[in-house]
Amino acid sequence: MNLENIDTEKWLELGLDYGLKILGAIIIWIIGSWVIKNIIKGTRKIMTKRDYDESLQKFLLNLFGWILKIVLIIVVLGTVGVETTSFAAIIAAAGLAIGLALQGSLGNFAGGVLIMIFKPFKIGDLIEAQGEIGVVKEIEIFTTKLTGLSNREIIIPNGSLSNGNIINYTTEGTRRVDLVFGVGYDSDIKKTKEVLMNVLTSHPKVLKDPAPSVNVMELADSSINFAVRPWSTADDYWDVYFGITEDVKEALDKAGIEIPYPHQVEIHKES
Repeated sequence: MNLENIDTEKWLELGLDYGLKILGAIIIWIIGSWVIKNIIKGTRKIMTKRDYDESLQKFLLNLFGWILKIVLIIVVLGTVGVETTSFAAIIAAAGLAIGLALQGSLGNFAGGVLIMIFKPFKIGDLIEAQGEIGVVKEIEIFTTKLTGLSNREIIIPNGSLSNGNIINYTTEGTRRVDLVFGVGYDSDIKKTKEVLMNVLTSHPKVLKDPAPSVNVMELADSSINFAVRPWSTADDYWDVYFGITEDVKEALDKAGIEIPYPHQVEIHKES
């Protein structure tokens, strides 16, 4: 190689051009990294202020950070002179392929994010969802775990949970216990209402406010049905439910008020 034939000015121009590009890329990387760091810091403060779940914070901040870093890398490569169009297309295609392969899991992930952000329930709440009733035991990214009334573990995917109806029995702090009792048609309605109301007001876990109520609900085929509606705290619901049921039976028996039950009549025909 003959060094005398080298165009010194051309090499200097080329070196200066690439040198400026590299210098610009370095400056963009430094400034971009500083901006990303402050964005992540500010986002963390907002999430902490709004009491986001800690596991959700870490996941979203990491995801957000990587997205910003990938964008920064593409910008830096473009500054140096690398063709980034095909690079961005490859990333988009890979993201689409992963999204299609993990469609169900991504739906559950999105549901978990929505639950943790909007908080329709929290750990310890008694909820009814997807045909199940239980106390929320754990809220994860993909699933929510409940402890059922019979102490069984219920695992519900967050995708279906976030898209369905959720009844939270704990949010308001109190619950109405809906009970129905039937008495015979020869029973005195006013006396029966008095007996039932005495049972409600005598129970220690029935709340005074809201006040309990007793009303005739239905004139059924073989009974007069009364809607008995005491109120309790969410924690005392089942104590009131079972306690009132037992106390009503004893009170009606003591008052001589009949609780009807099915009768079977046999007809014998002489041959």
